[in-house]
Amino acid sequence: VQLVESGGGLVQPGGSLTLSCAADGVILSRNGMAWYRQAPGKEREMVAFISGAGNTTYADSVKGRFTISKNGAESTVDLHMSDLNPEDTAIYYCHLPGPANLWGRGTQVTVST
Repeated sequence: VQLVESGGGLVQPGGSLTLSCAADGVILSRNGMAWYRQAPGKEREMVAFISGAGNTTYADSVKGRFTISKNGAESTVDLHMSDLNPEDTAIYYCHLPGPANLWGRGTQVTVST
C-alpha cells in the first residue's frame, strides 16, 4: 500500500487547483482518507476528511472552498481547491489514518502572484 500525491503547483490568488492521491491497495469504501497540509514554520493540520461511507469533514479555514472526493474504482482521493489565497500555500499530504497510519510524500501548492 502506498499513497502518491500529484497536482500541486503555482497558482494565482483566486485560482483553483485539484490535487489527487493515488491510494493503491486501499479499499476506499472501507477506509476514511484525509488531506493534510503543512505551511513553513507551522504544524501539520487536517484540511479535509472523507469517511468510507463518503461523509466529509473540513477545516473551518477551507469550508466552502475545498471539496474532497473519492473514486473507488480508480483508488483515488481528490481535493478540489478554489478561491485560493496565499495562506493556502503549503505542502499537501494524503493520509490513511488508523492502524496503517500511512502518509504520502506530499505535493507543494504555492499561491502567489
